[in-house]
Amino acid sequence: MAGSNFIVGLTGGIGSGKSAAAAFFGELGAAVVDTDVVAHELTAPGGAAMAAIHGAFGAVVIAENGALDRAAMRRLVFSDAAAKVRLESILHPLIRDESQLRCDRDLALGAPYAVLVVPLLVESGTYRNRVSRVAVVDCAESTQIARVMARNGLAREEILRIMATQATRAERLAAADDTLNNDGDISGLQARVTELHRKYLILAAKNPLTG
Repeated sequence: MAGSNFIVGLTGGIGSGKSAAAAFFGELGAAVVDTDVVAHELTAPGGAAMAAIHGAFGAVVIAENGALDRAAMRRLVFSDAAAKVRLESILHPLIRDESQLRCDRDLALGAPYAVLVVPLLVESGTYRNRVSRVAVVDCAESTQIARVMARNGLAREEILRIMATQATRAERLAAADDTLNNDGDISGLQARVTELHRKYLILAAKNPLTG
């Protein structure tokens, strides 16, 4: 049975609960494609991006097992804006193409709709043109900070630096077609995902795959 061509772009700031929301959508039957997962696969040993990364940056950013040395690359891009642009010019087209391929495949196999998880969807600009709706997982910035401190053990100052590189809460909310408030407990988020899932099933039914 063919599915629809309905793709939801799911985003949110660090610590907002994107992964939990995506998991709930998946449990309800949506196809979930996470661009972070795709990026990790592309930069794993033998990954499709590794030859180009080695050519652009040399062995200094390659781990012993042939994967991307993330810590070394992070240090490089933080200290060199041009390096960040070079890395993105390699990774972003590959991530975009592979994630689209996975969405198309899952929809063709009968998934009712796809959830494309893009942490920097609002910042990228281009993903907005590739999704039917944008869903933002939202919570107070103080909640984000507390969650990341508890989860990753990062210092408050480091989390604030990361947040400063992301879109503001107001910018994400302005881009949202749908908002999932996640200031409360996980059962509240699950209930809101279930409500949106019902809505997306109706909308997806109006967007059947053709051909």
